[in-house]
Amino acid sequence: LARSGESQEVIAKWEGDWRATVTAGAFSFPVDEPPEAGGTDTGPMPTDYFLGSLASCYALALAWSARKRGIELPDLQVSAVGEYDGPRFKEIRLTVNTSLPIEELEPLLAPASRVCYVSNTLAHVPKIDVRQADICA
Repeated sequence: LARSGESQEVIAKWEGDWRATVTAGAFSFPVDEPPEAGGTDTGPMPTDYFLGSLASCYALALAWSARKRGIELPDLQVSAVGEYDGPRFKEIRLTVNTSLPIEELEPLLAPASRVCYVSNTLAHVPKIDVRQADICA
């Protein structure tokens, strides 16, 4: 887990058209748009990754919350659905799917929300500072 003051970097390299490759540590993944948006459909859209980061972060946070309480979550799935409003989502719905009874799941939700980095970032939107990189000769 990251501590306050630490930072994390990923790099997106434009590959032409609507394609990019994102590098995150030792991993890389494609980003593209579907043909109806002018892309070539060689990878998920940026918003797919955005929703995926929220759903996966919350799933991992729920698993953490369950482990802390000695509860098994063998079949946990979290779905994230974003409803567009122009160039942004106006609402994002997370749906938790598990065979765990609701009375056992419900106490896990608030602790998971407290430790999910992505949902916490969305709840307290950070400033986005766009700047040009220093040019090295």
